[in-house]
Amino acid sequence: MRCLVTGATGYIGGRLAPRLLADGHEVRCLARHAGRLRDVPWASEAEVVEGDLRRPETLPAAFAGVDVAYYLVHSLGQAGFESADREAAQAFAAAAREAGVRRIVYLGGPEPAHDGGSTSAHLRSRAEVGRILLDSGVPTAVLRAAVIIGSGSASFEMLRYLTERLPAMTTPRWVRNRIQPIAVRDVLRYLVGCADLPAEVNRGFDIGGPEVLTFQDMIQRYARVAGLRRRIILPVRPLSPALSSYWVGMVTPVPNAIARPLVESLIHEAVAREHDIAAYVPDPPDGLTGLDRALELALTRVRNAQVETRWSTASVPDAPAEPLPSDPSWSGGTAYTDLRERIVDAPPEALWRVIEGVGGEHGWYSFPLAWSIRGWLDRLVGGVGLRRGRRDPHRLQVGEALDFWRVEEIEPGKLLRLRAEMRLPGRAWLEMRALPADGGRSRYQQRAVFLPRGLAGHAYWGAVTPFHAVIFGGMARNIARGAEHDGGSVSSPSGRR
Repeated sequence: MRCLVTGATGYIGGRLAPRLLADGHEVRCLARHAGRLRDVPWASEAEVVEGDLRRPETLPAAFAGVDVAYYLVHSLGQAGFESADREAAQAFAAAAREAGVRRIVYLGGPEPAHDGGSTSAHLRSRAEVGRILLDSGVPTAVLRAAVIIGSGSASFEMLRYLTERLPAMTTPRWVRNRIQPIAVRDVLRYLVGCADLPAEVNRGFDIGGPEVLTFQDMIQRYARVAGLRRRIILPVRPLSPALSSYWVGMVTPVPNAIARPLVESLIHEAVAREHDIAAYVPDPPDGLTGLDRALELALTRVRNAQVETRWSTASVPDAPAEPLPSDPSWSGGTAYTDLRERIVDAPPEALWRVIEGVGGEHGWYSFPLAWSIRGWLDRLVGGVGLRRGRRDPHRLQVGEALDFWRVEEIEPGKLLRLRAEMRLPGRAWLEMRALPADGGRSRYQQRAVFLPRGLAGHAYWGAVTPFHAVIFGGMARNIARGAEHDGGSVSSPSGRR
């Protein structure tokens, strides 16, 4: 069948597309920016069509000839997300109906609680999207999952960092609520299997793993699987979702905008009420994946740098998405730049290894405290901060997150361009180039570009300019030293975080 995958640049969509291909289907991906999928391993096997669910006129080409359409997008953390998701779902449903799509598959969250207590706006929105798709006139399967455990998932990283960094912790009382986590491999298995559902199936299905636990249980189970001592957990009086998300944000790389809906999904019990999906997608012969096995698989992939996708691969709401404009377009406006160059006594390939290893555990090669403070300030104003890290410690690809940057362009061995996703009164980029020089040496070129927005943008650049000699100058110097040291080992520059 021909399958359309929306959200292919995200955590689930980026894993589903290659599995559909492996299952023999044709895959078409809908993306706002096709270049975001340029470097994924399966790019040459899939078709990528540019379009936006918020712009219905861009959708007919994407839906033409499609048999199964996967809806895997949401506006998590975006201001006005409920109306944005409603409009996107309505446009998707209309385009699928007009194109004669035979099946819609949607991955949503657990049903909102109906116990008289406060209900998560995010869960209400996910449920509304499900209803819109079910009422579309196209047979739809809505899969409802609570906590998804897999390498790179936001739920896994929240669990991982809380457990590893806090041998003792005071926690909100919701850590004792019952939840039914599910391994990402089982989620993907259901998504692929739903492509073959009979035409008369138009309903929702609860999906969960084989165990019902509490988040407190999950912390202790993670500690055991990871070889850590049993954690001391002291639940305190209930905290609001906002306060709980700040607690999560202080300890984990997951920013508040994403932590809050995760927390909200845990405040009420999230246990599957039925397992009807098994009548159509039977359980595997050895059963669904238990929590310990899911954690072992995720940890192995993290330790072996084999994380396929991460929660951070999805675009950050309200973050600038426009590429670095060409120099001529700056005429008539203002562009601030900081340019640094150094001749490096090492070949370009050695210099490139250091450049491509920037960020994450390797740090930014200058004034670690300044970078950390900038990251914390960004978290305080609702940004992603500096702790998103990187998917792979040695290799980067277009579109993936790198701390509070996103990789905008890579020319292997030559150019790395990063686009800032921290909160700024303007747009910013950082370029690093490895260029050949005489005598087998190389030339390192580093350029920071800032396009201010209003008076605040100009004031911001003036305020940070005095620190550039230390931060950007030190960065250029230490990258050059790293390339010159022992053939370019990325672990050698001073100034690591």
